[in-house]
Amino acid sequence: QLQLVESGGGLVQPGDSLTLSCTASGWASSRVGLAWYRQPPGREREWLATAARGGARGYADSVRGRFIISADNSKNTVRLQMNNLQSADTATYYCSTEFNNRRYWGQGTQVTVSS
Repeated sequence: QLQLVESGGGLVQPGDSLTLSCTASGWASSRVGLAWYRQPPGREREWLATAARGGARGYADSVRGRFIISADNSKNTVRLQMNNLQSADTATYYCSTEFNNRRYWGQGTQVTVSS
């Protein structure tokens, strides 16, 4: 039904910015909003931001004002612009959505912030 593919991760220095992308495909891809999560090493996965199909945006307190989520509905793509990255932002970042009571995940993209 749905496939999610993330891209854009990498190694950056503290203070840098990075933009991640996620593209949804499958017959239901034009019907869902998309969200970003991350999982730091040794910690639980946490929600970061959501771009609803109708335009609403939501952010976790931990990233509000520093991360920006945007969506291109015509391409079923969302992006996560991450600014002023710090070592605490080092994690695997996942794109996710829910459809028909099932949660879908991408394979994840690694972001490492290190000097």
